[in-house]
Amino acid sequence: MENKKNMYIAASYQLYDVSEGKNELLEETTEDQPFDFISGMGIALETFENQLVGLKEGNTFDFTIAPAEAYGDYYADHVTDLEKSVFTRNGKFDDEYIYVGAIVPLQNEEGERFNGHVLEITDTTVKMDFNHPLAGKTLHFKGEIKKIHEASAEEMAAYVSAMSHGCGGGCGNCGGDCGGE
Repeated sequence: MENKKNMYIAASYQLYDVSEGKNELLEETTEDQPFDFISGMGIALETFENQLVGLKEGNTFDFTIAPAEAYGDYYADHVTDLEKSVFTRNGKFDDEYIYVGAIVPLQNEEGERFNGHVLEITDTTVKMDFNHPLAGKTLHFKGEIKKIHEASAEEMAAYVSAMSHGCGGGCGNCGGDCGGE
């Protein structure tokens, strides 16, 4: 099905990792806080969007997305040890923000921004995983369409503003009106 652009979609769902026979709940929206987005703006996975754009309010959905159509394969070579000195602030290791389990925003020499997941900290290195947290996982979505309609100019403007400020709603940069209805 061809992707319809500029559709406002609000969906509640449960997301499961069904890789290798698993059935692990990874994420769940709440009834009062569905996931909302405008199709064609790069907010949601294209494959996810394509499954939802043809549905109507109240319709349920239940589909699986392979890693290649989601966040790609998991690559062991995207896990690397960085010198601990990279993470110093005022001459001291930044243990406030750099700890096992932390997601750390980084930037390379070309100015590209990406996140790293701290796996381990030794006396001299920090082991970082630069794979997307859902890389290599087969994703199973089950849910319901709460709202779907052609996006209004106001909704489009709110999403563009939220995206340009890097906020995901209610961040304060937009007066608390980032992408909401």
